[in-house]
Order: sequence, then structure tokens, then C-alpha cells
Amino acid sequence: MELKTIGVIGAGVMGIGVAQNLAQTKHQVVLIDINEEILEKAKQDIRNNVRFQAFYDKTVEAPDAVLARITFTTDYQKLDTADFVVENVVEKWDIKKDVYPQLDKICPPHCVFAVNTSAISITRVGSLTNRPDKVVGMHFMNPVPMKKTVEVIRAYHTTDETLATAQQFLSQMGKEGVVVNDMPGFVSNRVLMLTVNEAVYLVQDQVATAEQVDKIFKECFGHKMGPLETADLIGLDTILYSVEVLYESYNDSKYRPCPLLKKMVDAGLYGRKNGKGFYNYKA
Repeated sequence: MELKTIGVIGAGVMGIGVAQNLAQTKHQVVLIDINEEILEKAKQDIRNNVRFQAFYDKTVEAPDAVLARITFTTDYQKLDTADFVVENVVEKWDIKKDVYPQLDKICPPHCVFAVNTSAISITRVGSLTNRPDKVVGMHFMNPVPMKKTVEVIRAYHTTDETLATAQQFLSQMGKEGVVVNDMPGFVSNRVLMLTVNEAVYLVQDQVATAEQVDKIFKECFGHKMGPLETADLIGLDTILYSVEVLYESYNDSKYRPCPLLKKMVDAGLYGRKNGKGFYNYKA
């Protein structure tokens, strides 16, 4: 099946990255969010991201050429010809669950729904639709255009045909998928969120500063980024939501969110996305 028109739901950090990557690989993209202000910011962020890419890759298309392939809209009806949809809304069930009945009514029967989530059950999402066999997890890493591998999650009803379509979709984006089974957190975040949460405890308990924690991981273990730098990149609000989902899903105290993480999110310290987290990104 040819995958031409791709819907992207949510114009936050991940949605912007997915939409940009798709447009740069010659797809027609419909990027949807709840208001024009968010969409206008997304357009400017994509323009800036493409300009930045051009500094070190002279083959990158001009921003206007990339943006010309993206329709920025609040209207779900524009997905009536979509071949594939990637949903990237915030990691809160009460918000995600309202998206899929709308998609189910509007998108063509052949359209596959990819849930871009850190921890939420893909099987549970599939139950919201009349096409659970065409629902698959697709956990992109940030920044999306630079990450070549994607965690693909097979839910209870996901068919081999849907997985093949998902792999075709990723191949068209210049990426490869690693297929794992559906349990909350999957592989990457079941490990990563524990690591980040424990690193926050180290700062809270004054064992080490954020800089010291990250230095140990980078210089002792060879990681490109430390766990707290990674948390700032992902967004501390997203980290908290993901840890809370794991805590609720497994009822295991090892996933109990660190009080300092909650406090920082309450204070509006989300990391790179708004300029301050464990590090300060404001000029």
C-alpha cells in the first residue's frame, strides 16, 4: 500500500519532529492541534529547525519547500484521505482517549493508527476504535529527524499486516523499527524512566548535583547525554506523566515519582521546551 498522506496529531515537541521528518521525506502531512497559536508556533519551530540543519547539511531543502508539504489545521476532517496517522498528544489518558473515536469516524478503513507514547498501553488505545488490528505503538525518540531507530509496539490485536505497514512507513522516513510486545513502558521507558527518576532522587537527597550525575554517566559509561540532560530534552512534565503511568500500571513502589520531580513540574520547570529544568537554557 502506498502511504502518501500522513496525519500527525499534536504539535508539541514530538509532533513537530515527526511532521518535519515526514515533510523532508516528501510526504504530504496534515498537522493537527487544538488552536492556531500552537500551530503557528509549530510552523516557526519547524522553519528554525530546518535552518539549523542546513548549517551542517547542505543537502537540506529550504524551509519553505518543507513547510509547503505540511497543512497546519485544527480540523480533523482533513484526515479523510489519510493513509497513516501518528498521534503525539500529551501522556495523559483522559486526553488521549478522546482523540481516537474522532480518528475512527473520519479516517479511511485502511488507515493505520500509530500511538506515539512513552508508557500507555497500546492495547487499551486499540479498544477505543473499531479497528484495533490497525493500531500499533510507535515510540519515536527526540529529536525525531536525527534518530534512526523507533520502538514499535505490537498490541494484542495488532496484525502482521499492520506491522508490515508500520515498517514500510518508517522505511519511507529513513528509519528502522524494532518490534516489541505491549507492556506499559515497553523496553526503553521501562528502563529509562526508572533511571531518570532515581537520578532525580540523587539530586533531591543531595548525593550529587545534576552536573555530577550526568558527568558520571557520560565519562564513566560513555553515554552521549546524562539522565538529567535527557530528562530536560524529553520534558520533565512528560517524564512525570510517564512515571505516573508506570506506577499506576504495575502498582510497584519502584516507580514512585520523586517528590522533587513533582515539585519542579508544579513550578513550571519543564526543561528545554520552556528554557529551564535541571539546567538553564535561556540566553
